[in-house]
Amino acid sequence: MLDVLRGDQRARPPAACDGGTGSAITDEDLQLALYLCYELHYGGLDGVDAGLEWDPALLSFRLLLERRFEASLRALAPSRPTVGLGGWVTALAEEVGGPSLSTYVADHATVDQFREFVVHRSAYQLKEADPHTWALPRLRGAAKRCLALIQAGEYGAEDDDHVLHAELFADVMRAWGLDARPNTYLERLPAVSLAVSNVVSMLGLHRRLRGGLAGHLALFEMTSVEPMRRYVAALERLSAPAAARRFYEVHVLADAVHEQVAAEMLQRLLADEPELGDDVAFGIGAGLVVERAFAEHLLGCWAGDESSLRPTTPG
Repeated sequence: MLDVLRGDQRARPPAACDGGTGSAITDEDLQLALYLCYELHYGGLDGVDAGLEWDPALLSFRLLLERRFEASLRALAPSRPTVGLGGWVTALAEEVGGPSLSTYVADHATVDQFREFVVHRSAYQLKEADPHTWALPRLRGAAKRCLALIQAGEYGAEDDDHVLHAELFADVMRAWGLDARPNTYLERLPAVSLAVSNVVSMLGLHRRLRGGLAGHLALFEMTSVEPMRRYVAALERLSAPAAARRFYEVHVLADAVHEQVAAEMLQRLLADEPELGDDVAFGIGAGLVVERAFAEHLLGCWAGDESSLRPTTPG
């Protein structure tokens, strides 16, 4: 892993069914190296000195990766909508387009495909809420209050058992016989899966992108209820155990409330800092772009009866 952090690992081959768009979003080496750099700011990496978190050379290397990643996202993400703020998420989603992964999963996914889906999502869901929490010291007033309310729910304050949503996802993994330790399946994850996690880490670690981070969070909270319902339907169809369903069931309820709070957060933020409007739109658009690439990868692989995960490294 140190070789990857220093940027001198041999090129990582693309996933078997990767279309290869040439974007930084599908660049295997870039996304893996960036993900590893970011992990030093979360739970760290086994065998990697914690002091590297603020190593100047490593930060310079990370900045080069981020510049290419951000440039790709800005080139692909649509510009700020002309409709009112309340319609931004819908307008941007329609412009980005893409297939509905949750609809396919609800109607057609097999047990093996749902397990793959869970493995892909583990890169982000096992640290769910943490990157968005970096916005707390960077927002102020009512926008900060709204963010705190959302994050408290993500950390279990709204649940009778006070279980973190990240822990509920770990329960999902264990219910499917998967290893819930962070980064267990890192070598199996293609670039598009890592990009889903990397985009929110990048937005969270840069104060200049705080508007984008707020927009990304609003996207998650304002578009997740129906997909979560579809995942619950898929799990019922697959006769999955209760532990595999609870994460999704909780989000159906929680996000119905968080959706309204997130909308207020954006309104309050832009009332206080109207100059962040373009950044908010970028955060929404960037989230949509990586989610589209992720959905296209999984559905393309499954249509060809292939695994959407990277092959196991021999030996």
